[in-house]
Amino acid sequence: MLNLIPKVICTAALQSQTTGREVGKTTMEKVFLSIIVASGLCGVSSRTERRYHFVYDLYNMTEALSYCREKHTDLATIDNQDDVNVLNALADPSKMNYSEYSSRAWIGLYDDLNSWRWSLSDTGFYKHGETEFRNWLDEEPNNMGSGRCCTRMYSHGPWNDDKCENRFMAVCANITGSNVTFILINVSMTWMEAQSYCRAHYTDLASVRNMAENIKVVELIPQGGKVWIGLFRDSWKWTDGSNSSFRFWHLDTREPNNNAGKEGCVAADFNHSGHWEDWNCNVRRAFICYSEIVPVVKRVGKVKLMTKSSSLNLNDPAVMEDILMQLQQRLKDSGVNEGIRLSWRKQSDGKVFHKDEKKTKRGDTIPKKQEL
Repeated sequence: MLNLIPKVICTAALQSQTTGREVGKTTMEKVFLSIIVASGLCGVSSRTERRYHFVYDLYNMTEALSYCREKHTDLATIDNQDDVNVLNALADPSKMNYSEYSSRAWIGLYDDLNSWRWSLSDTGFYKHGETEFRNWLDEEPNNMGSGRCCTRMYSHGPWNDDKCENRFMAVCANITGSNVTFILINVSMTWMEAQSYCRAHYTDLASVRNMAENIKVVELIPQGGKVWIGLFRDSWKWTDGSNSSFRFWHLDTREPNNNAGKEGCVAADFNHSGHWEDWNCNVRRAFICYSEIVPVVKRVGKVKLMTKSSSLNLNDPAVMEDILMQLQQRLKDSGVNEGIRLSWRKQSDGKVFHKDEKKTKRGDTIPKKQEL
């Protein structure tokens, strides 16, 4: 019996007895191999990690995103304080000396200002063009002060964007077939509370599909009142689609603040510990890309083999390669194949296999195993 220890990256153990194919053809011998144990053939890849790349050329947000996707993976996504610390260590603020607002670089966070949609998402409820009906007040929505992701209606009919945590009355919709009834809820609540209430007691928060329905809702609102309707949008998103909720806003300057109503992209300020600020996306500055790296985890496992020929040299490179191919095929047959590489671990004498000898009752030794 022979004992090998392969150095592998990888998978579940081969535990059951299997029979291999003929090997050692260069020695003109046909050898039957029985893989008795292949324990510890494992390996786990932890989550995909990121390698950050600072680019000190001056690009606006759109140009920076295109560059990162062409050269790397995407603009930088930041998951936690450890990522912030890595960026602070890598940053060279002296190379970001391009304006009075130097030391800043774009990251992949942006405010999705154009993602307005209705709480009631059933496409069968809307005719062509009705999901796009809007009755905004002049110069609205403007996301004043940032974070205005929900919609309220005034008693005279126009709409305004507002912060979803503010409290107003609400208008629900009760839908039966093609009939829609609007119901005023004369209780102040947040937009989320209003949505939950309408869904629990009726169909949903009101969708306003046309001017005729807008007039019907207006008829319910007390003079000077304001009500939530079902229109809302997404807030901050990562350009790579990541769902990371980590934020590192510069609170001393009350970020994000959507100064001048035009700040929908985010830069990190490396003169202030990498804290984030919202900025106009057309500003040209340095930026940070990332590329994905998958950590390689190496594990050592043991394989016991049985051969019919004691003269076979298992340290022959051709034989070792053939055995390795068999093990690789076993892993593939088990459904584990991608990202796996097997290799032998050599001992201090440069050999992979060593015979393991067992003593007889008379004190003699007989060859039994080879081990690494």
